[in-house]
Amino acid sequence: MFRTALRNVLAHKARLLMTVLAVMLGVAFVSGTLVFTDTLGNAFRNQSAKSYDDVAVAVETHAGGRDDKTPGLDAATLDKIRAVDGVASVTGRVSGFAGVADPDGKLIGNGWSNTGGNFAPGDDGKDVAYDFTQGGGPVKAGQIALDQDTAAKGKYRVGDPVRVATNGPVKEYTLSGVFTTEDGAVNAGGSLVLFDTATAQNLYLKPGVFQNATVAADAGASDQKLLDAITPLLPEEATAQTGKALADEQAKQIESGLTSLNTMLLAFAGIALFVGIFLIANTFTMLVAQRTRELALMRAIGASRRQIKRSVLIEAAVVGLLASVIGFLLGLGLATGLRSAMGLLGGKIPAGPLVVSTTAVVSAFAVGILITVLAAWLPARRAAKIAPVAAMSSVHATATVKSLVVRNSIGGFIALAGAVGIVAGAGTGGTNGRYLVAAGAFLALIGIIILIPLLSRPVIALVRPLLKKLFGVSGKLASQNAVRNPRRTGATASALAIGLTLVTGISVLGVTLGQAIDKITTDNIKADYMVTMASGDSLDESALTALSKADGVSAISPQQAAWFEVDGEYQSASGVNPGDVEKVFSLDTVSGSLASLKDGQVAVGAKTAKTNGWKTGDTLPVKFDDDKKGEITIGAVYKENDFLSTFVIPKEMADRHSASSRPEIREIWIKADGGASKANEQSIVDALGDNPAMSVMDRQDIRDMFGGFINTALNIMYGLLAMALLIAVLGVVNTLAMSVFERQQEIGMLRAIGLDRRRVKRMIRLEAVVISVFGAVIGVGLGVFLGWAIGQTLADDIPGYALVIPWDRLAVFLALAGLVGVLASLWPARSAAKLNMLTAIKTE
Repeated sequence: MFRTALRNVLAHKARLLMTVLAVMLGVAFVSGTLVFTDTLGNAFRNQSAKSYDDVAVAVETHAGGRDDKTPGLDAATLDKIRAVDGVASVTGRVSGFAGVADPDGKLIGNGWSNTGGNFAPGDDGKDVAYDFTQGGGPVKAGQIALDQDTAAKGKYRVGDPVRVATNGPVKEYTLSGVFTTEDGAVNAGGSLVLFDTATAQNLYLKPGVFQNATVAADAGASDQKLLDAITPLLPEEATAQTGKALADEQAKQIESGLTSLNTMLLAFAGIALFVGIFLIANTFTMLVAQRTRELALMRAIGASRRQIKRSVLIEAAVVGLLASVIGFLLGLGLATGLRSAMGLLGGKIPAGPLVVSTTAVVSAFAVGILITVLAAWLPARRAAKIAPVAAMSSVHATATVKSLVVRNSIGGFIALAGAVGIVAGAGTGGTNGRYLVAAGAFLALIGIIILIPLLSRPVIALVRPLLKKLFGVSGKLASQNAVRNPRRTGATASALAIGLTLVTGISVLGVTLGQAIDKITTDNIKADYMVTMASGDSLDESALTALSKADGVSAISPQQAAWFEVDGEYQSASGVNPGDVEKVFSLDTVSGSLASLKDGQVAVGAKTAKTNGWKTGDTLPVKFDDDKKGEITIGAVYKENDFLSTFVIPKEMADRHSASSRPEIREIWIKADGGASKANEQSIVDALGDNPAMSVMDRQDIRDMFGGFINTALNIMYGLLAMALLIAVLGVVNTLAMSVFERQQEIGMLRAIGLDRRRVKRMIRLEAVVISVFGAVIGVGLGVFLGWAIGQTLADDIPGYALVIPWDRLAVFLALAGLVGVLASLWPARSAAKLNMLTAIKTE
C-alpha cells in the first residue's frame, strides 16, 4: 500500500500542486515567524549582554529634571563607592531628550528615542561605552558627539556646527566626534547626542548630580560581594543590581516584547493554514471521487478498508512532507526578508546569525504534515467506505441524504449558538463582551462553513436568471455546474468566506473607529495649530512666551497638566489661558460662564459634576499638588471635551500650586488670524526658533495623528491576511481544474452539439465567478455582523461612536472576488477549451 500511495502521488503531481502550495505558504509563515523572532531575540539578548560585559554593578535612581525630588547620585556618593574594595572604576551617567536637526532643519530620528547623555572618560580619556570612529568625545561646553548613523543621516563631519534641541530652545554646538554604540535607542531608529558631563547635568538634572552609575570591578572581585557592599552606601530611592542580573532582566523584557509579535504573526499563519485545510480536504475528496473504480478494484482483490484509508493518508503525509521542506526553506528567506525590511523602515537590528532552533524546525514540519493528514482524514474515511461493487460502474461516491440532513442540522445549531453569543457579547459590552463575541464568532464561522453547501443552491439560484439573460447557454450551464456538487462548491467558497469575514470585520471596525476619532477631533477643536514636543515630553515655558508674541496669533492656550485632591480623590486638571481657551476649544457650558476663569474660579465637566452632586457656585476644599490646602469655586459646568481634563483651571493657579518650577505643558493650542496658512505656520516655526524637536500641526495633521494609526493597522492586517486569500484563490483554481477533468466527456458532448471554444471558456469563467462571489457575499455579510458586534463592546469608551459601513470597500471586496474568479479560471478554462471532442466523448 505504501508503494501504491507513492505511485498515486507521482501520478497526480499536477492535481496535488495546489495542495503543496497551500501547505507550503502556511509552513513558510510559521517557520519564518519563529526563525525571525528567535533571531531578533538572540541579537538583542547578545547586545544587552555585551552592554553589561564590563559592568559589575549598576545603580539607578530614576531622578529626572532639575526639580525632581529624587536626589540622584552626588559626587560624595560616587567617592564612597570608589573606596569599596574590589571597585576598579565608577562612571556616573545622566540622560534625557536631545533632538538633532538635519541641514534642512528637520528632526533626525523618530522623537521618542532621540536621547542625549554625557561623555564620561576614564583616566585614559576614553569612555568604555563608545568607540569613536572620528574625532573624540566632547570635553567642554559647546561641543557634542553624535552616533555614526545620525551623523551619516545629517551628513555631518567633525568640526561642523550642529543644531540640537533639548526641552528648551534650540542651540548650536560643534561636532567633536562620531562614535558607534549598541545603545537601544539608536537601534530603535533614534539618535544619541553626547555632551560633556557638566553640560548634560545642567540640561537634564542638577550640577554635580548623576541619575545612574556603573561600577567596574577589579580582576577576581565578586560582583555579588560588591553589590552587598555598595547597597548600604546608596540614597534611599536608589536601587542596585549586578550587571548580569540587569542583562538577564533586559533579556526577559525582550522575550516578553517579542512574544506579542510572535503570537500575532502565528495567529495569521494559523488563519492561512485553517483556510488551507479546505483546499487540502477538497483536493483529496475529488481525488478519491475520481478513483472510485480504482479503489473499488483494490477492495475487490483483497485490500481492507484500513489499508485503503492508510493509503490515502500516506499520500497526504508525503505531500505534507514535501510542502514542509519547501515551506521551511521559504520561511528562512522570509525571516531574512523581514529582518531587512525592519532595517529599511529605520529600525537597526544588531548583527547576529540567523537562528534556526529545533522548535522552529519541529513546529514547521509538524504543522505541515499534521495539517495535511488531518485535512485528508475525512476523504480517506470516505475512500475506505467504497464497496467493491463500485468497480462495475464509474459512478462517483456521493453523500447520502441522511448525512446531509445530519450535517445541516449540526451546522444550523452551531451557527445559531454563535449568533446568540455574538449578540449577547454586543449587549454586554466591555472586555467580557469581547470574549463572548470572539467565542460566538468562532462558532458562527464553523456553523456557516458547515451550512455553505446547503446555502449554495438557493443563493446561486437567485442569480441564475441574470446569468442566463446576459450570457445565454454559457451562463445557464455555469450556474448549474456551480451547484452540481454542493460540498465542493461549499469547501471552495468557505476558504474565501473565512478570509473576507476577517477582512470585512476589520474594515468595518477600523473605518468606524477612524470616523469616531476624526469626529472627536473636529468637534472638540477650534484651534488652527497644535504645538507639541516630538519626544512626547512637556514643552518649556519659553515656547509659550515666544508663541504669544508671534505674528498672526489671535488666541493661544496651553494644555498644562495639574492635579489636586478633592474629598480624598485625585482629580486631573488642565491649566489654560482664560479668555482664549474657548477660542481654541469647543466648550459648551451647561451652567455658569467660562469668563469666571478670569476671576480665579474653575470649570468642571458635566458628568463629573453630576456624579459628585456639584453645581455652579459650589466651593470645594482641595489639597493642591504642592501639598497646600485651599478652596476652589466652580464658576462653570461644561460638556466634557476629550482634549481637556475633568477640571479646567486658570494657568496662574496651576503655576502657583505646581510641585515643580517647570510647568508640564503637554500642548499649546493656537488660533491664527485668517486660519491656517503657510504664512501663519512659518510665523509659528520662526517664533519657536526653527526648533526641530517641536512639532507644529494644523488641523489635518492633528486628525491624521489621531486617526492615522488605524489606517496603518488596517494596512498591516490586509497584508497579513493576503496570504489566506491567496490560498483561497488556489482553492478556486484547484476546484475548477478538477471539475474540468471530471467533466471531460460532458464538455466533449457540449462541443459536439455546437458549444464553441469561446463559450466553453466563458462557462468555466462564469462558474468560477459565481463560486467566488458566493463565498465573498457570505464573508462580507458575516464580517459586517462581527464588526458591528465588536464595535458595540467599544462604544461606551469612545464618545460619539456610531457604526459606519464602508460600502465602497465592500463593493471593492466583491469586485475583487469576481476578479479572483476570472483569474483563477484562466488555466482551467483554457484546458477545457483545448479538449479534443472525440477523445473527450470517449473518456469515462
